[in-house]
Amino acid sequence: MSVESVSAQGFAREGMAALHRITESAGGEVTRAAELIAQCVRSDGVIHAFGTGHSQAMVLELAGRAGGLVPTNRLSIADLVLYGGDPPSVLDDPLLERQAGVAQRIYDLAAPRPEDLFVIISNSGVNNVIVEMALHAKEKGHWLLAITSLPHTRAVPAAHPSGKKLADIADVVLDNAAPRGDALLELPGGGAICALSTLTGVMLIQMTVAEAASLLLASGDRPPVYVSANVPGGFEGNLDLEKRYAGRIRRTAS
Repeated sequence: MSVESVSAQGFAREGMAALHRITESAGGEVTRAAELIAQCVRSDGVIHAFGTGHSQAMVLELAGRAGGLVPTNRLSIADLVLYGGDPPSVLDDPLLERQAGVAQRIYDLAAPRPEDLFVIISNSGVNNVIVEMALHAKEKGHWLLAITSLPHTRAVPAAHPSGKKLADIADVVLDNAAPRGDALLELPGGGAICALSTLTGVMLIQMTVAEAASLLLASGDRPPVYVSANVPGGFEGNLDLEKRYAGRIRRTAS
């Protein structure tokens, strides 16, 4: 890649090309993912989304946002403090994500029901807490949708003692097509800049939500959708929709 490619236009060009590739190639998997979401909503289930690091941006894209589905719940390592009673200092541990049992505690704090769906997002798909959450969700009988980078996960060794990666465990895998290491534009002399996974991950999520809404409408079910709280009546209307899932979805300011 030339020096000229490391620019705003260079990223726009390469990013748009990546979006085009996934929209052309991911149709079948998006449909399968949408079927899982639609079935979860029809069954009065909740969609639990989990990710760490920058994958939390995609969790926020799915769980609790305007234009998104109401029965969605954000899972986070911070739940250990927010709901589990741990001191805030526990989050200062840089190795927390590698500790055994963390994912199970986060799962138990959410108290999912059998009809609930899990969506786990990780670019590498090898982080210990990510794989542990995926394994635990499947052991409990949940359907599992993964959003990950197949180029990245195939290029790195498994880190979990099981030898498994997120893509090995999920029922449906959406490939965000991000390169190994995520950064898109190669720098002269080595290294790269400008991550891709958020851009493509958001596209995959919104494509899947749109397709799920289409499936629900086709079966005569109206999707329970959030309206922006910044339009008249939006906040009150959202509170009314949330009553159906009382105690099962969390909405925090952070």
